[in-house]
Amino acid sequence: MALKYLIDENVNPIYPNQIRLREPNILIKVVGESETPPKSTLDPEILCWCEENNFVLVTNNRTSMPVHLADHMDNNRHIPGIFILNPNLSFGENLQELILAALASEENEYQDCIVYLPFP
Repeated sequence: MALKYLIDENVNPIYPNQIRLREPNILIKVVGESETPPKSTLDPEILCWCEENNFVLVTNNRTSMPVHLADHMDNNRHIPGIFILNPNLSFGENLQELILAALASEENEYQDCIVYLPFP
């Protein structure tokens, strides 16, 4: 079973568009789409939505996301994972990392973890 991704609203829309084109079996949702948190939703609420719906969050937020995850876990909550895009990788490299992770990962492999692309 492929990982499911919630793409943060500040991530370039080319990412969900290209993943949908290249791997239509990967379920991708974007903040602000129907059945997702609306745009401008605070990060702690997005983490709750990801937990409740079993989606890995894909974001550019390197600064506050580790703090939000720690707070989330301090409240005895969990998250399927957070993937942070790497500004030093090309679009294609980041995209390939996301596709490979979605197709090759175990369901709970990244639970309560932040992964900074590329994968080790």
